[in-house]
Amino acid sequence: MLWSDVVAAVGVVEVAGRRDVEVRGVQYDSRRVSSGDVFVAMRGGTTDGNRFIDAAIRKGAAAVVTDSLEVFVDLRSMQPELALALVEHGRRALAEVSSAVFGAPEKVLKISAVTGTNGKTTTAFLLEQMLRSVGRKCVLLGTIETHVGDVVRESEHTTPESRDVLALFAEGVRAGCSEVVMEMSSHALEQERVWGIPVDVAMFTNLTQDHLDYHGTMEKYASAKARLFEGVGAKAPRVAVINADDAQGNFMRSSAQKSGTAAVWTYGWRPDLNHGLPDFYAENVVMRAGATTFRWHAPGGRAIDLESPLTGRVNVYNLLAAACGAFARGLTLEQIAEAVKTLKQVPGRFEVVPGSSDIGFTVVVDYAHTDDALKNLIALGSDLVKAQGGRVITMFGCGGDRDRTKRPKMGRVAGEGSDLVVVTSDNPRSELPKAIIEEVMVGVLETDVKFVVEEDRRAAIEVAIRAARAGDIVLLAGKGHEKTQTFAEGVVEFDDVAEAALVLKELSL
Repeated sequence: MLWSDVVAAVGVVEVAGRRDVEVRGVQYDSRRVSSGDVFVAMRGGTTDGNRFIDAAIRKGAAAVVTDSLEVFVDLRSMQPELALALVEHGRRALAEVSSAVFGAPEKVLKISAVTGTNGKTTTAFLLEQMLRSVGRKCVLLGTIETHVGDVVRESEHTTPESRDVLALFAEGVRAGCSEVVMEMSSHALEQERVWGIPVDVAMFTNLTQDHLDYHGTMEKYASAKARLFEGVGAKAPRVAVINADDAQGNFMRSSAQKSGTAAVWTYGWRPDLNHGLPDFYAENVVMRAGATTFRWHAPGGRAIDLESPLTGRVNVYNLLAAACGAFARGLTLEQIAEAVKTLKQVPGRFEVVPGSSDIGFTVVVDYAHTDDALKNLIALGSDLVKAQGGRVITMFGCGGDRDRTKRPKMGRVAGEGSDLVVVTSDNPRSELPKAIIEEVMVGVLETDVKFVVEEDRRAAIEVAIRAARAGDIVLLAGKGHEKTQTFAEGVVEFDDVAEAALVLKELSL
């Protein structure tokens, strides 16, 4: 398409140079630029893309968009023929240019988005499975995997930059997809990486302490999440689906109502009738290992029984959110009930390590990396084994270069709910693992739990598993689906499931 057509679709401050240039793509990383691309140079939190404009031009960039007046003036003077545009907001411009270049795929697809601290990934996976069960082809963007129809890839980010999101949308349109299910992180909403994406159904799972290293306060964290219901450069969602049982549920609901969302639905566990019911709620919940059943009530007196192979209280909430999302996207209660019967577990979310049951105890890998998620995980493990006299053994660590205030909280939660705690390393990044562990131990020592400190995660997994006996459950928390461990010296391959499987194999010999 012509550069002049791109400029017409973007909110520019000023344009210079040629208008008749043919453009074939868009990039924000100069290393990925090919001949004919538009290079969008934007200032970020850690780097300034304007520093790499010369590199992009050398690689064949046909046009440049910059959010720096100084750079624009210099380029206009030194390269008067260069197709050039000055914009006020670099990230917004990246989304607008990408939409123009990729043919506005976001306007073709129906987009469902999930935000919250915990449950985003599982809810998104479950909703996609429900939509696929009635023959709809989907794009899925999430923490673990990216799906375009039947093509599955590993994900690099929970919510990528807008250019990459829209490129996937365009690929989905070419593949015949009609639906998108995506996680929207607080970072992406705050940084406007999802600018201009018209969300049809927006879902909120919960809000607990996380990412305060970035947001600073829980109030700012909640406000970032609420932007999903207000619309980020697009109109408010058609339907908002909100967890009424969460402490921030009322705030999210109010944000959606103020923004003009057409329908605001709440879901939850059936509370005291004196305080009112959510629009959708679960009743007569029965949970056991590998199965959960409950009566799902919908507005208008409608209800249906749901039987899921997923386990635990947290998955009741995930199922409720996904089922409400599917209902909002036009599935009937009966279609949802049929889909729920065959749902598959998400990798790294209460994932049972193969071979553990043969030895007589259960080993589970889970992504729980906040105090609330760890508390829920331990409670689920306890529910599954305590009746038979089994113990809960919890191994976990805390990530480096992240919110330090949650470290003692996670230690306290682990100590209060477990029979044995093994404290170890979890992506220490630039920090010393020993220093992180010391902060975690502040909370552990507030309880009377038995504990082991083992800095090496591989050794810690072995310690936790070898401590188990028949009827116990071993929870390996924090990394879930991740296949690497990040240190100051670099990134190394590491897989909790694979490491646990090796220990179990040795025990079975």
